[in-house]
Amino acid sequence: MASPVKDGLPQELQGFREVQRLAYACAEAVAARLEPGVTEREAARMQREWLRERGVRDWFHLPFAWFGDRTAFAGFKVPLQFFPTNRKLEPGMPFILDMAPVHKGFTADIGYSGCLGLNPLHDKLLTDLEVHRALILDEVRERRSLREIYEDVERLMIRQGYANRHRAYPFGVIAHKVDRVAQRRWSPRLFGFGTQSLKGLVSDAVHGHRDGWSPLWSPYRFSDHPPQPGLWAVEPHLGFRGTGAKFEEILVVTDSKDPEQSAFWLDDDLPHVRRWAEERVAA
Repeated sequence: MASPVKDGLPQELQGFREVQRLAYACAEAVAARLEPGVTEREAARMQREWLRERGVRDWFHLPFAWFGDRTAFAGFKVPLQFFPTNRKLEPGMPFILDMAPVHKGFTADIGYSGCLGLNPLHDKLLTDLEVHRALILDEVRERRSLREIYEDVERLMIRQGYANRHRAYPFGVIAHKVDRVAQRRWSPRLFGFGTQSLKGLVSDAVHGHRDGWSPLWSPYRFSDHPPQPGLWAVEPHLGFRGTGAKFEEILVVTDSKDPEQSAFWLDDDLPHVRRWAEERVAA
């Protein structure tokens, strides 16, 4: 993948940034409408409807919503538990909105953490996520193996006093590759995942296995290789007892020899990044 040019992002990356911003705009709009009594299923439907009104017709995966202790994946044992339920939102309860729309052939996969009212513990988790974003970028630029970076992120979480909740995801992944998706008038889904996007991930897995890399960033041996050039949706997920918080956004990895161009976050104008900047100003 080409490195970013000085006067802005290449057109290819602009497309990914636009759909990522669209997804985060959806998350903020839906979060502002949440109130006591809204269920996870209703919140997921609100995300779908908001994005469909803006032209989204395909998905890497349909929107998720998790409320209360489900933000920390409490008791999650099987994949079906990730899907939205009739859990109702209550005052002071944390929530996570997670969506992966495909728009004009570009894919995003984002996670937005919020809370209905005041919750100091949740605020602290969100604040403590900032160092994870910096650590991941630094170590990717050092070309350390994905598995090693994963372990360093987990060690940092433990030092902070938290549990690593992305271990609860399938294959324990902290990230996965995202790619362009061919546009179709009708895109079928399989268990909430778009078949076009799944085909791309499977294709990456086949090619990667042949060449010694994986499109899944996990704690297992198949991720014991340097970061592969491309776009990665990264989602460190902290948990403390019944409260969880995460962000998810695209990290761009290139083959540039310049460290700053070899890896960078696609966009620094995102809700969690703005929040951290505001906290530093207030401090």
